[in-house]
Parts: sequence; C-alpha cells; structure tokens
Amino acid sequence: MAARLKEKYNAEIKGALKKELGIENAMAVPKLEKIVLNMGLGEATQNSKLLDPLVGDLASIAGQKPVTTKAKKSIAAFKVREGMAIGSMVTLRGDTMYEFLDRLISIALPRVRDFRGVSTKSFDGRGNYTLGLRDQLIFPEIDYSRVEKLKGMNITIVTTAADDNQARALLRHLGMPFRQGA
Repeated sequence: MAARLKEKYNAEIKGALKKELGIENAMAVPKLEKIVLNMGLGEATQNSKLLDPLVGDLASIAGQKPVTTKAKKSIAAFKVREGMAIGSMVTLRGDTMYEFLDRLISIALPRVRDFRGVSTKSFDGRGNYTLGLRDQLIFPEIDYSRVEKLKGMNITIVTTAADDNQARALLRHLGMPFRQGA
C-alpha cells in the first residue's frame, strides 16, 4: 500500500504543477527526492552517553535507524576531536519519505506553540528546503516522560525542482503551511 501523500501527488498534484509551471514533459515535473533529518548535540563531546537517547528519538520519529555522525576536524576551542560522535542523521526515501512528510505537515507542525506557518525564505537557490525545529516533542512518537533534554533538529527536503519557485509550488501543493506575507 503506497503512502497517502504519494498517491495524492501522482493523482492530483503532478497535473496541477504541470499546468501551473507550464511544463510539457511529464518527467520534468518537480518531485521529492529525499528528506534528511539531522540532530546535532554539542554536549556529546563531554558525555557520550547523551547520544543514546538522541538516536532513539530520531529512530522513532523517522521509522528507521539513524547513523551517528562524527566530527571531521578537531576544534580545540570546542573540545572536539576528529572522529568524535557529535550527532545523528537519517535519510528517508520512497514511501517512508512521503509518510514522514505527511505526519510532519498534518500532525507535528500544528502542535508547535504559536504556529503561524513556516518561512518561505529557507530555500537554498537549487530547489531544496530546510526547516529547523526547536524541540522533538511535537512528534507524537516521542514519550514526554522519557525526555531528559529538549533537542532541536534540521529537516532538509530535497526536490528535483530547477529553482526555488518550482520547489515552493511543489511544497505548497503537498500542503506545507507557508507563512502568509513572508
């Protein structure tokens, strides 16, 4: 069974984008390529045990096991040594990606306090969108009583769009709640 958002994309959104953007070739219509979730924890340099709950939270949010990221260079001012574990990330593709985006848009983002929409200025010029979240408690998979420390995360949505306008149109059709007037 395919993801609900993927079926909606194939049935409705693809045709609407083709018409709106004036694209004749069906293969040139922008689509989602992958979603990357990244959580960094600077305090892990002092205590490596802090990384275990981070990995567990990210695994329950994403639905697959994350990879531990390691420092590429030593930075003496931050007490970081090369190869030291400092965060965790996971890359979602296919149905898992569509299911995560559906949960993010319909369940998690509306749970943010004083939510007025996401910024339209977080595009990188190549059609990719990055969203930063302050805490992981907006996801219903996280048990509030087990969380010792609030941790933020970055969510990067990589698309096949040629520019930011195409990517903005794609995400708007998928249901991303962009802030009005921004």
